[in-house]
Amino acid sequence: MSDKATLEINGTSYEFPLVKGTENEIGIDIKTLRSVTGGVITIDPGYKNTGSCESAITFLDGEKGILRYRGYSIEDLAEKADFLEVAYLLIFGELPNAETLEKFHADIKKESLVDEEMKKIIDAFPKSAHPMGVIASLTSALTAFNPTSVNVDSEEAMYNAIVRILGKFPVLVAWTMRKRQGLPLEYGDTSLGYVENVLKMMFRKPNEEYVTNKVVLDALDKLLILHADHEQNCSTSTVRITGSSHAGLFVSLAAGISALWGPLHGGANQAVIEMLEAIKEDGGDTKKYMAKAKDKSDPFRLMGFGHRVYKNFDPRAKIIKKSADEVLSNLGVEDPVLDIAKGLEKEALEDQYFVDRKLYPNVDFYSGIIYRALGIPTEMFTVMFSLGRLPGWIAQWKEMRLGKEPIGRPRQIYTGETYRPFKTMDKR
Repeated sequence: MSDKATLEINGTSYEFPLVKGTENEIGIDIKTLRSVTGGVITIDPGYKNTGSCESAITFLDGEKGILRYRGYSIEDLAEKADFLEVAYLLIFGELPNAETLEKFHADIKKESLVDEEMKKIIDAFPKSAHPMGVIASLTSALTAFNPTSVNVDSEEAMYNAIVRILGKFPVLVAWTMRKRQGLPLEYGDTSLGYVENVLKMMFRKPNEEYVTNKVVLDALDKLLILHADHEQNCSTSTVRITGSSHAGLFVSLAAGISALWGPLHGGANQAVIEMLEAIKEDGGDTKKYMAKAKDKSDPFRLMGFGHRVYKNFDPRAKIIKKSADEVLSNLGVEDPVLDIAKGLEKEALEDQYFVDRKLYPNVDFYSGIIYRALGIPTEMFTVMFSLGRLPGWIAQWKEMRLGKEPIGRPRQIYTGETYRPFKTMDKR
């Protein structure tokens, strides 16, 4: 195969080098296109066919249903590693040994205290404020308490910034939920594991001793691992392009959180529960809504089924389905909304229309079910997603800054008015 691509424009041919990835992905390097052609650019709304960077973090093959972090399959990581190990892997490139992991966790715990003045910021939000707006604001506010920009050329400074956000962000997540519920703000327990401490900070009642449920802990640990990174999606690209201006880590993460908020991205698991609640309010007839989903003239969309990247199946869904079943069984939850979810799942897996089109339940479907069963408010689902995605965002920001990537600056094709002379007020 040639190592170049030829593009012909108005009878003139131009050659551009090909870039080949370690998994044999091929891209055409067009960074000189505009200069050598005298102004021609490509146009690709949504960047569906445009590579914004070269990255060594996550490999995704949507056609084959493959997801790997730093070469390790998502199946192996979900079964054999915990979330903190995966976070270290994503950020630093290798799985930690026992000593390294212990130090990493200890350093994170040292940074888990949040300045008390942050509570004043939380107090200023009404209880009705959406948790994603709150967590984005709190993450951005961390910059005020850590005003010095990270020196990306210093390994120590980078490490300190990373453990600082990994220590403080779970506290802010828990505070965001507890504020909404009118509960006192918790700092957690440094004797606990990372994810176990998150659960205690979120759920401990002031008049009760908190007892960890291992089934719940394992399910949340897996969910966070499955959400930890997903290549160049909307929020990750936002983190990278924000950081490309040399904006700091915390504010770049806040930008990513805001991008994640949308219902077409991280808000999808919230949309699943809202759909299920709407079906319940309409009588709970799942067959009726399956028929509506198959009717092309009906605007109803079945949320949580199929995936815009995975054309066969979502590998994360296969893993988390088992955890969802275990959580529902262990907690003995009686909830008509979750009964509807199980009914939709069964019908979709057996209905030829959905099977032929590979519209299987995805990770958003099962994560919504698990969070609902745990008693996490629907508005908090995307905040939990951001907790899982945090290490991926950090890894992507770090890779972008250390790679000395240029500032992001997309081009456009202008379609507005051509030159018009100015009209004075009396002639308008």
